[in-house]
Amino acid sequence: MAYQVQTGKKTFRQRFIGDRSFYRHVLGITIPIIIQNFITNFVGMLDNIMVGRIGTEQMSGVSIANQLIFVYFLCMFGGLGGIGIFTAQYYGSGDEEGIRHTFRAKLWLIVVLSAIAAAVLLNYGPALLQLFLNEENAEESMAATLRYGTEYMRIILISFPAIAVLQTYASTLRGCGETRMPMVAGIIAVFVNLVLNYVLIFGHLGFPVMGVRGAAIATVVSRYVEASICAVYVHTHSEKHSWIKGMYRTLRVPFSEVKRYVSKGSLLLANEALWSIGMTTLTQCYSMRGLNIIVAFNIANTLTNLLNVVFFSMGDAVSIIIGQLLGANKLEEAKDTDNKIIAFGVVFSLFSMTLLLILGRFFPLLYNTNDEARHMATQVMTIQALIAPVIAFTHCAYFTLRTGGKTLITFLFDSAFTWLISVPIAFCLSRFTGLPAIGIFICVTAADIIKMIIGFFLVRSNIWIVNLAERGETA
Repeated sequence: MAYQVQTGKKTFRQRFIGDRSFYRHVLGITIPIIIQNFITNFVGMLDNIMVGRIGTEQMSGVSIANQLIFVYFLCMFGGLGGIGIFTAQYYGSGDEEGIRHTFRAKLWLIVVLSAIAAAVLLNYGPALLQLFLNEENAEESMAATLRYGTEYMRIILISFPAIAVLQTYASTLRGCGETRMPMVAGIIAVFVNLVLNYVLIFGHLGFPVMGVRGAAIATVVSRYVEASICAVYVHTHSEKHSWIKGMYRTLRVPFSEVKRYVSKGSLLLANEALWSIGMTTLTQCYSMRGLNIIVAFNIANTLTNLLNVVFFSMGDAVSIIIGQLLGANKLEEAKDTDNKIIAFGVVFSLFSMTLLLILGRFFPLLYNTNDEARHMATQVMTIQALIAPVIAFTHCAYFTLRTGGKTLITFLFDSAFTWLISVPIAFCLSRFTGLPAIGIFICVTAADIIKMIIGFFLVRSNIWIVNLAERGETA
């Protein structure tokens, strides 16, 4: 059962605005995450521009391939998130053996997911890429896009073992409140990626011009660098991270723990899988209007993701800070802190919205594509800017529900909404009307206002305030 928070009368300031010590604590946790995400997205933006300078087909192929790989990443993060609920709460309660169990479970999970994803993409990748290409595109353009997308995707598969190691270590470190080292590893990796992209895509320093293949190779190398840094750091700082001691004496996870992870994590994994497939399905619906909209989304999302790093990082703050407070049984403080973190994220979304409205007019000019794709990219960014506060709130609401272990409600709130509301809107409008892609995108995006209202009432109900670190807790 959820804890019944005592809610005396508080002013708006008391409920949603913290003091200096509060923001010092929140920023101490989130600034490394923000820096890492900002640099990752900034370098990703530069990478994207580099590929975009080659040509439209190359950019389209890479963009579609990344849509498919995106499903794998979201499945992985969903599974890690389900187990990570326990990592944060075990850390809050001082249970090191519990942390070891979660680490081993994460490793097993990612290995299995990576093997399944690699098998699917190797055998069915080209057929899946073909779903985004239709008769409105020129035959020659379709063939080139398919070729570049397949080439990029198959090289990226080589990075899956590194991703398994990286995410196991990095997610456990973050769950234990250590966000600085994953940040450092991420920063080093993205600069390795940037330099290699410059050298390999365009053929500098004596290397041949490799184009899309060069972009993929650079990504693979950078992920192995990042994984190595995280793993070496943890094992050479075992006094600080004592949970790593004896980690590999066995890879066995007690069945009682597995049942707890499955009870919370299976729905979360299913949620992320269905949500990511839903997002890919939406993109496929938009692609019925031609490849220009795919290019437009690729351009727009590059800048949007960069400008939204602060309020998206508030989700990590909720997972870490609220998870530790719940694990320490500080339930009243968890509720109060959650309110303030959500308000903090929404305020920052207003800054993101303003910058996106200003920069969205000029950013598409950096790409070597046609005027229609650039104009559509500006339209997409305008819509994304206007909906930013709504997305900020729903993002934090999602992580609040997830941190309290309410995975069934999280599932209904997130992926069920996507498949019952967003996907049917896009599917019907793309198949049965002549509405342009931007019009379809506006209708789908507007539906998120309904999701925000649902999230508000779910968070306010306090059903998520549960201490899962108590071994008997199964709520």
